[in-house]
Amino acid sequence: MCGLTGLITLDGGLSVTELESIGNAMLDPIKHRGPDDAGIWRDAESQVVLGHRRLSVLDLSPAGHQPMVSANGRYVVTMNGEIYNHQELRRNLTNYSFRGHSDTETAVAVIQDRGVPAALEQFVGMFAFAVWDRSERTLYLARDRLGEKPMYYGTAPGAFLYGSELKAFKGYRRWAADIDREALGLLLRHCYIPAPYTIFSGIRKLLPGTWVTVTRDGANDEIEEHSFWSARDLIEHRVRPSPTMTPEAAVDELEQIISSSVAGQMIADVPLGAFLSGGIDSSLIVALMQAQSTRKVKTFSIGFHEKEYNEADHAKGVADHLGTDHTELYVTPNETRDVIPMIPEMYDEPFADSSQIPTYLVSKLARQHVTVALSGDGGDELFGGYSRYAVGREQWQPIAATPKLVRVAGLRAIRAVSPGAIDRVWRLFGAVLPRQLAEKQLGQALHRRAGLWRTDSQEQIYRALISLWQDPASVVIGYNGSDVIEPLSPTLSKIDDFSETMMFTDMLTYLPDDILVKVDRASMAESLEVRVPFLDHRVVEYAWQIPAGIKVRDGVGKWPLKQILYKYVPRALVDRPKMGFGVPIDHWLRSELRDWAEALLDSQRLTDQGYFHAQPIREKWDAHVHQDLDWHYLLWPVLMFQSWLEHYNSA
Repeated sequence: MCGLTGLITLDGGLSVTELESIGNAMLDPIKHRGPDDAGIWRDAESQVVLGHRRLSVLDLSPAGHQPMVSANGRYVVTMNGEIYNHQELRRNLTNYSFRGHSDTETAVAVIQDRGVPAALEQFVGMFAFAVWDRSERTLYLARDRLGEKPMYYGTAPGAFLYGSELKAFKGYRRWAADIDREALGLLLRHCYIPAPYTIFSGIRKLLPGTWVTVTRDGANDEIEEHSFWSARDLIEHRVRPSPTMTPEAAVDELEQIISSSVAGQMIADVPLGAFLSGGIDSSLIVALMQAQSTRKVKTFSIGFHEKEYNEADHAKGVADHLGTDHTELYVTPNETRDVIPMIPEMYDEPFADSSQIPTYLVSKLARQHVTVALSGDGGDELFGGYSRYAVGREQWQPIAATPKLVRVAGLRAIRAVSPGAIDRVWRLFGAVLPRQLAEKQLGQALHRRAGLWRTDSQEQIYRALISLWQDPASVVIGYNGSDVIEPLSPTLSKIDDFSETMMFTDMLTYLPDDILVKVDRASMAESLEVRVPFLDHRVVEYAWQIPAGIKVRDGVGKWPLKQILYKYVPRALVDRPKMGFGVPIDHWLRSELRDWAEALLDSQRLTDQGYFHAQPIREKWDAHVHQDLDWHYLLWPVLMFQSWLEHYNSA
């Protein structure tokens, strides 16, 4: 795991010393991604700089130093990530004399042998590449198939820039960019900024499974992305399961494929462990690790004193059963809240998934013991684990069967009564209802569920389920309604099962742009490499061959994963409702974080900044604080933008 950055100057005329100075200035902000080593390659004739920060994982010797030049001198390569099949690739390169045993050196040899596009198709792993072809005077940027590793690129005055994180661009002395109103609107809808958008106009995220080229004389031209692996192709041309495939056969083959992925990702020259929450996904990854290890696997979990957020007891039960070397840390509310001021610097652009906080804390804990950790991310998107999949399925049938006029009338009737009034009536039954039901905010839940009744299609239901602010244009000044779901419609129309429609959309949007961003930035802030075995593309491809009725059985998702896990862990230890990985933001905004939030959401401040309409935000804030209604999921993305903007303007 590393960090990379660089540029091509468009004006030209910079000396070697000046180019090297810019390269070092761009590397400094991403030192956390690679604290072990740094390198610069520059060419005054081509006005090109490639920079690299190294976190040593394979081949700790100087032979793994980057930027790395191919044996024939044609290619200069920087890489972030890991190529898990590099030993197999190396064995097939009999005419290449290797100096060390790093996966980067193998990748360089494959690129020299086959060229960049063909090499990308051969790599199994998580990676982002920058490759300068000295012969063709062309820069290649590439990103792995599922988007585990980041890559940003775009133009600034006088240069084409790229990097693992946006903060690297600050090292370029002429860096300047406007905030993209479309990205801001998407942030309020999704809680993250989906690719290819970034918070800055003119700067893009490279899409997963793609590569771009920039020629020395064409850096100002439109840059075209090329695909070397496409999730859309996976759906449109997927291998249909055999009519004789049984659930048991699917489970057995899936176990072999995931086990192979886990084995490949356990290779490292540094201490290695795993995150363990005690849920299905992380427990399965740890179980397969321990089954293939002669030593106790090091596992890590974070505990919270607030019972409704704490999974540490479940994780410890799984760890004890599997016999791992388990470390848990219970953090105080103050320790948890202390992460919030770090978020703008950590995430570079506004990011509002509040599980970013515990993800950072467990990364910090793990880094005290290991350099590499495996995680269970991806299981929900591939095998139907999120509760919204069940909600979408349950709601679609009655919606499709009920005339819209009737549905809209029902929606108006529900919304004629405020959430607070519904809650007050509901609490009257508190004496005869279970405590958890009596305290539940039924009013807001009914209002949100009734909002689905105005939808006319499965796509609209999905959009409503994943949207925080349902109408970002009413909040963001200048937002024109950019959308990342509608372009997927031609592919979505080819999926028969609604659960799979939602899973596929999440795999292309929520997974790379929320889950993987969250894990990458939180872990790399502590110089920890995190690997995700479920996202080996061979696991993904097989998951999409398994019939929907096997992945989700009797309305319950992740059936195949559970059947594998039950071979290693008793059901009683892992069969429980999904908790998520959250913190009590809603409570904190009424207490310890109230003054901080009030300052950021000040009506005059919002008006003066000119990004938001103040009224709808203030209405939600006042209702949250004074009416005991939970609007934190709408307020948090606004607060994360405001906090980021304050940090960005002061930097």
